[in-house]
Amino acid sequence: MPDIVHFEYAQTGKSAQVDSLGMREMQARAYAARSAQYLLLKSPPASGKSRALMFIALDKLYHQGIKKVIVAVPERSIGGSFSRTELRKFGFFADWEPADKYNLCTAGSDSNQGKVDAFKTFMDSEEKILVCTHATLRFAAEGLDEKKFDDCLVAIDEFHHVSASDSSRLGELLRSLISKSSAHIVAMTGSYFRGDSVPVLSADDEALFTKITYNYYEQLNGYKFLKSLGIGYHFYQGKYTSAINEILDTNKKTILHIPNVNSGESTKDKRSEVDFILDSIGNVEGQDAETGVISVRRKDGKLLKVADLVDDEPNNRTKIVDYLRKIEKPEDMDLIIALGMAKEGFDWPYCEHALTVGYRGSLTEIIQIIGRCTRDSENKVHAQFTNLIAQPEAKDDEVVVAVNNMLKAITASLLMEQVLAPEWNFKTREDGDNSEEPGTIKIRGLKKPTSKRVESIIETDLDELKASILQDRAIQSAIPGDVDPEVINKGLIPKIIRTKYPELNDEEVEELRQHVVVDTALRRATIEQQGDKRFIRMAGKFINIDDLHIDLIDAINPFQAAFEVLSKSVTPDVLKLIHETIEMTRIEMTDEEAIILWPKVKVFKQERGREPSMTSMDPQERRLAECIIYLKKRKRESNANQDA
Repeated sequence: MPDIVHFEYAQTGKSAQVDSLGMREMQARAYAARSAQYLLLKSPPASGKSRALMFIALDKLYHQGIKKVIVAVPERSIGGSFSRTELRKFGFFADWEPADKYNLCTAGSDSNQGKVDAFKTFMDSEEKILVCTHATLRFAAEGLDEKKFDDCLVAIDEFHHVSASDSSRLGELLRSLISKSSAHIVAMTGSYFRGDSVPVLSADDEALFTKITYNYYEQLNGYKFLKSLGIGYHFYQGKYTSAINEILDTNKKTILHIPNVNSGESTKDKRSEVDFILDSIGNVEGQDAETGVISVRRKDGKLLKVADLVDDEPNNRTKIVDYLRKIEKPEDMDLIIALGMAKEGFDWPYCEHALTVGYRGSLTEIIQIIGRCTRDSENKVHAQFTNLIAQPEAKDDEVVVAVNNMLKAITASLLMEQVLAPEWNFKTREDGDNSEEPGTIKIRGLKKPTSKRVESIIETDLDELKASILQDRAIQSAIPGDVDPEVINKGLIPKIIRTKYPELNDEEVEELRQHVVVDTALRRATIEQQGDKRFIRMAGKFINIDDLHIDLIDAINPFQAAFEVLSKSVTPDVLKLIHETIEMTRIEMTDEEAIILWPKVKVFKQERGREPSMTSMDPQERRLAECIIYLKKRKRESNANQDA
């Protein structure tokens, strides 16, 4: 099927360029804010966050009175990103030199007493740098007074693992350090979207952080080799293993993530799934005893190198992970099959295709997986993310789950579209203002922010707000276009804003609402010059940019384009089923009314030779159509109860 999202980039090469201190553009931007006590660095995979932290940490050690640096990563494999690094040779004033004994990202449980004791010994030693996992930091901190972290820098990598929830031990530790110590904090993440309704930080805590943002468009547009990125979906019926060869192209360097064993897409036998995939490619000729690499002879004779990261036997896992870390050229690996690995922090720059089976509930996980194929590498000009998803079937008792998963997948792609597109600056067009500014779109009637809080959200947090909007069930149900656009823009969206930012008054909510709707609707806008006039494409037609008004934008469903792509990629019966399933959640009807209406439904079908339509102008016909949908829902519920 066609991509829901497709981008072309300029290949400027800026992302890899360094200044006189050896810093890339993002790193220099972060370093400029190095004196802040609390720093939040939001930057995509492969942009150099780990080295940015080294620059900032060394300045704090040498020039800001910080005595110790503690770097915490979510899993041991990521700890290698913070190993010894020579920075002087690139122009910086010091090297990053952590002591080997205080690299606690080593074999063994993150909570074992040896690592906890080593952490505590470090806190009383003269050593300056320690690297550990989030878990080790949590366990070690339980036995320490918060004052022990005074004059320390605590750097938390993959910061989205933190949560404002009372049940989050990492979040609780962070709040304690903020309130009870003088510790400095650097938080780093490639995705600030947790994928659930719980924020990473409370509004009060988040307001303390200086935010440095380097967006995905800046990163990808500055690559030297990568020219384009596509995000698409492929739908299947039955078992995914029967459809995998339709989308798995072994000519492309691919990471294939099979579904979680608890998901509906899984066959519940992960080992058999891997075996099936290998056999479908060709003949397995053997597995190297030293590296764990599997050799598969494709049907055309080409020999492929495959890594099995689904096999969780410790010895096998260690061998293949060590091999993957040492890869130096594209021909060293062709296909990686994984389940829970090869996502966050995993670096295989040659990857061209990230193929994921099954819906992923976390936006963070989706962004991390896409990041596996968006590294810049001379072996590729295009990167592709494909999500293989079960297509709902009318006979399927899990039809509601399947439809919801499809809609959630589409909304995830819409968020990625927003994240990956270039940013526009939106301003209010005043009467008599005919001037134009590069990178700016002026809109009549657009409210200006009246508070610093709204200004801050617009400048740094719009993508996070969009994530909250796109994760809302009411918004997901409205995407197919059955809800009036103004209901979405003026009803559903402000409700979400009030929930996310309860401190805003009605005027501030409206200001923010307008800006998020405008930014969502116009983020991918294209402007064409015709004579002395400029036109912008909106809702399938070109509009004179001088006539652009907030009322016009409010009359557009900003999410409908993705569903239009989907509608061309599934059968009319499946599309009808999707609409019916969505309507199930909206229809208010009793069993008694349905019993009364059912004979009228049968008469309607006999007289007209078709079922009543939900899109009819006749309200009585629409109610008969709702009766059919309601009865289908009741039948499914009855079948489910009998199976239970």
